[in-house]
Amino acid sequence: MVALKWSMKAIYNVDPGDVFWAASDVGWVVGHSYIVYGPLLQGCTTIVYEGKPVGTPDAGAFWRVISQHKVKVMFTAPTAFRAIKREDPNAELMKKYDLSTFKALFLAGERLDPDTLHWAEKHVGVPVIDHWWQTETGWAIAVNCMGLCHFPVKQGSPTKPAPGWNLTVFDENNNIAKPGQIGALVVKLPLPPGTLPTLWNNDDGFINAYLKEFPGYYKTADAGFIDEDGYVYVMTRTDDVINVAGHRLSTGGMEEVLSDHPDVAECAVLGVDDQLKGQIPLGFIVLKAGVTKSHDEILKEIVKMVRDRIGAVASFATVVKRLPKTRSGKILRGTIQKIAENKEYKMPATIDDPGILDEIKDALIKIGYSDAKK
Repeated sequence: MVALKWSMKAIYNVDPGDVFWAASDVGWVVGHSYIVYGPLLQGCTTIVYEGKPVGTPDAGAFWRVISQHKVKVMFTAPTAFRAIKREDPNAELMKKYDLSTFKALFLAGERLDPDTLHWAEKHVGVPVIDHWWQTETGWAIAVNCMGLCHFPVKQGSPTKPAPGWNLTVFDENNNIAKPGQIGALVVKLPLPPGTLPTLWNNDDGFINAYLKEFPGYYKTADAGFIDEDGYVYVMTRTDDVINVAGHRLSTGGMEEVLSDHPDVAECAVLGVDDQLKGQIPLGFIVLKAGVTKSHDEILKEIVKMVRDRIGAVASFATVVKRLPKTRSGKILRGTIQKIAENKEYKMPATIDDPGILDEIKDALIKIGYSDAKK
C-alpha cells in the first residue's frame, strides 16, 4: 500500500483531489492497484469504466470520459490506442471534446510501438509515457517518473528503472550483457515493497518459477536490453525470442517494423514451428479504416521492410479484420500460436470476442496452414 501511494505522486504526478483514470478491469492487477487502492490512498477521484475504446458508441469514448469527468491522468493499454487510431486515424472525434484538464497519458500492458507513440503525441498533445510492469510486481519496474524527473522520451523504451528496482540483463550464458545486447531482463533481490512475496500455498512453485534460473535475481520472463544511457527496452517475452535457422530474433522488433507501415493499425508477430528452420515468424496485420490499397501490395511492402531492417527472415504474413484480445486489450498471441501449430487450446476466460478465433483460423488456412481447420 505504501508503494502504491508513493507511486501516485512520484510516477503519475497526481495530487489529492485530482481525477485519475485507469481504463482497465477491476479484476486485473491494474484494476486492483490503480482503480481501487492507489488513487483512493492518494485522495484522488478514480473512475470505473465499463466499455471499449471503440464501439461504445464510437472511437471518441475515451475523449468523452476525459472531458466529462475532468481527467488529469489516464492509464490504459497501447492496444486501446491502436484501436482508436484504426477507427479514427485523424482523431476527428477528439475535436468534439474539451481536454484542457488532461495532462498525461500512461500506457502499459504491451509494448508501445513507435507509430502509436507518435500518433498519440501528435493528437493528444500531452506527454505520452510508456511504462513496464507485471501482475507479479504490482507497480512499475521501468517508467518515466513524472513526479520526480521528466526524462526525454525515447521511442520503444519505458525509460529507466523506477526507484527500488535493480534491473539488469543476462545473456545466453547468464553473464551481464553489454549495453544494447538483448537478453533476459532480471531484477536483483530483494524486490521492492509492493511485489509478490510468494505464490498462494506454493512456495516451491514460486522459487522454481521466479528465482531458480537466475540465483539472486527475480526472473521477469521478458527479454530486452538496456542502452548506454540506462534506458530499458522490453522487446518481447523470453519465450517469444524465436530461433530462425540459427538466428535469434525478437518478435517485438518485427512488430515494430510492421507497425511503421502507414496502412497498418495494429499487428502481432509470433514464432511457429517449422521443420526446416526450427521456427518462422508469422505476422497478422489489421489495416486502418479507409485503406484502399490491395492486400497483396501491402504485404509485399511489409516483407521488404522486414528484410531491409532485420534481414531475410520474413515468411508468411496475412491481413485480418481483428485480433483476438482480452477485455483489457492484450492480444492473445499464445492462443494464435497454438491454432497455427494445430495444438489444443482452451478458450481464454478473458477473451473479448470468441468469434475472432474462427476468423484467425480462416486466415491461417488461406496462407497454407490447412491444419488450422481441424
